[in-house]
Amino acid sequence: MITGASDGIGAAAARALTTSGHHVVLVGRSATKTAEIAADLGTPYFLADFSDLSQVRHLAAEIAAACPRIDVLANNAGGIFGDRQLTVDGLEKTMQVNHFAPFLLTNLLIDTLLDSRATVINTSSLASRAADIDVDDLTFDRRYSANRAYGASKLANVLFTKELQRRYGDRGLSSAAFHPGIIASNFASETNTLWRYLYHSPLRRVTGMLTSEEGARDLIWLAETTPGAEWTPGGYYDKHKIGRTSPLADDQDLARELWDRSAELIGLL
Repeated sequence: MITGASDGIGAAAARALTTSGHHVVLVGRSATKTAEIAADLGTPYFLADFSDLSQVRHLAAEIAAACPRIDVLANNAGGIFGDRQLTVDGLEKTMQVNHFAPFLLTNLLIDTLLDSRATVINTSSLASRAADIDVDDLTFDRRYSANRAYGASKLANVLFTKELQRRYGDRGLSSAAFHPGIIASNFASETNTLWRYLYHSPLRRVTGMLTSEEGARDLIWLAETTPGAEWTPGGYYDKHKIGRTSPLADDQDLARELWDRSAELIGLL
């Protein structure tokens, strides 16, 4: 199951995994784009806008009813946005789409994931490397920039990966985060930051950006290989190797605090 599967590396991974004979389920925001890819691949799909947690809860209920087994959950949906926006849930939009929504989806599906001895893959970014995160201000009331929110959300992906492994690894679940590279895609189209200039100007043709197919390689590798044998559960990967991220990613207390605060903010406690 791949979220953010209507475009970019999510769609590329879905195509590759389907071609390899796997049964893939797509999750996307755009009804038109997701339906087109699903029809092309002959795969089932679900729709949800991660900026609305009620849709994530509905999605989890649909998935639980339709999919008694999930071998791999790829939390791939994400984005970066411009001015600070609060969602209908009262949360900052970048953090919600990139962290709170996949955190909620994974927790709501945890029984199925544990029964399946599943792998959970979280798409992070090199933006986590220089990021900081304040668990007492996850809505960025005090200090906001689009880049800071994005970096914090990508660090949150890594911390979530590690804490998920700590909590459920001894029950058969495996988790990993990865950096897909700088991808020539529609990323950052909803922001006015340097990211948008990099991704949507002629500069993209000379910066060595990867294709979506190239960016999906780690996702595919993590999905198809054996945790504990070919990769270490709880790790952050870049090109099939342990990648460099923020020193904060190794702070176990911070990972626990982020988990607990996230659960509190989205009503899981």
